[in-house]
Order: sequence, then structure tokens, then C-alpha cells
Amino acid sequence: MLDNLKIVYHQGKQFIPNPTTVEVPGIFRGRPVISSEKVNETELLNLCPTGAITNNPIKIDLGKCTFCGECAMRFPEKISFTKDYKLSSNERTNLIVKEGEDKPIEVNPDTVREEIHRVFGRSLKLRSISAGGDNSCEWELGAANNVQFDISRYGIDFVASPRHADGIVITGPITKNMTEAIQICYDAMPEPKIIVLVGTDAISGGIFADSPAIDRSFLEKHKVDLYIAGNPAHPLTIINGFLNLTRMEK
Repeated sequence: MLDNLKIVYHQGKQFIPNPTTVEVPGIFRGRPVISSEKVNETELLNLCPTGAITNNPIKIDLGKCTFCGECAMRFPEKISFTKDYKLSSNERTNLIVKEGEDKPIEVNPDTVREEIHRVFGRSLKLRSISAGGDNSCEWELGAANNVQFDISRYGIDFVASPRHADGIVITGPITKNMTEAIQICYDAMPEPKIIVLVGTDAISGGIFADSPAIDRSFLEKHKVDLYIAGNPAHPLTIINGFLNLTRMEK
């Protein structure tokens, strides 16, 4: 008992008491802010490997952004990354950050399906599918349930079988050989069910968007309920995304 108290005294508590308000230490890149400063727009646009930056006005699409930070390093007077890790929305257009605006990215409660709050407000079971991912977002999904972040304290868990799941969480750009597997998994889940995309690759294809090995036709046939941005998505981003989708009142 005394040894355990010594460890707590020297190292502090391992878990995060409140993952909705904790501050992220270190060099984490979260939501960017774009100033009204004039820069060479052609050079700025050409910096981005995924075409996430567009102009008239300058915008950054976090569904395409790799969070490499090159734009902020080259034009620090124009773009800066905050430590705001709440980067999830149920509307794809809400992931676009515009020049001169400094506002949070949020879930729109008015467009969340009513049954999501009613059925999944206290318990949500998810089946994770790596659809050609590089294992980075998969690691972060796993980290979201470790002793530090502990997403399961909110009744949110990952399950082995789609028959026990309320929704699928897709990571990766969705390769051709995974398209049918995703559809089979989706069909096996009972209604109502949700679809969640985690990470840049899943949301837009990322750096693989133009690859002939990619087939994203599944997303054309089904409504996505939550987009969780990041490359990879931080565990705090993941946790807050699910909480905002299922617990936010209209």
C-alpha cells in the first residue's frame, strides 16, 4: 500500500479526469487559424500535398489536411495551429476552416439523427475496420481505451463482431479489396446503426485519393454520421467526437 502511494505521489494519476477539458501538452497540432495577412497564395497552395488549401478566400479542409504543418512553418504570419483537439463534426463542410475565422469545429445537433441520441446516448458499441490504413489511426483508437483516456467510462466500447455493434468505425482510404468487406460488415449490424470516418485517409482518401487501388463507392451509398479529423486522429479528438455526436442535446 505504501509503495503504491509513493508511485502516485511521484508520478501522479495516470488517467485523465476529464478528457473534454484537458489541455494537450507538447507540439500537438490541432485546429488551424488563418489570418487576413496577405501572402503569396500560389506558393501557399502549392505547398499542400493533398490540395487541402484553397483560395478566394484561403481555406483549409481538415478532411484532406495531413497536419504536416508545412504551411504554418513557411507562412507563420498567415497560418498557425492551435491545440484545440475538438476536430469532429457530423457535417463534412464543418471541417473547412476559413480565413479570418476563429471558431470551434462542432457537431450540428439539429442534423444529428434523433435515434442516435435516443438509442446510443448511454451505450455505444463499435466495430473498427481498417480499410487499407497505415495503422496510425488504428493505434489511436486503441489508445482511446487505455488507462489514460478510458473511453469506455462513457459506455463506448469496441467489439469483435458487427452483430454486436451499433456502428462501424472506418480508418484508411478504403482499398478495392476492402469495399465488399465493409459492406458485409455494415449489413450484419442491426438497425439503427452509424458510420464514422476516422482520420484524413478515411474522410477524403488523403495522399492516396487519386490511387487506382482506392474504391470509395461504399460512402456514396450510405450517410456518414461523424467525421473525426486528424492524421492520425488524437484519442481526445476521438472521444470528444463520439460524445458530441451521442450526448449533445438539441
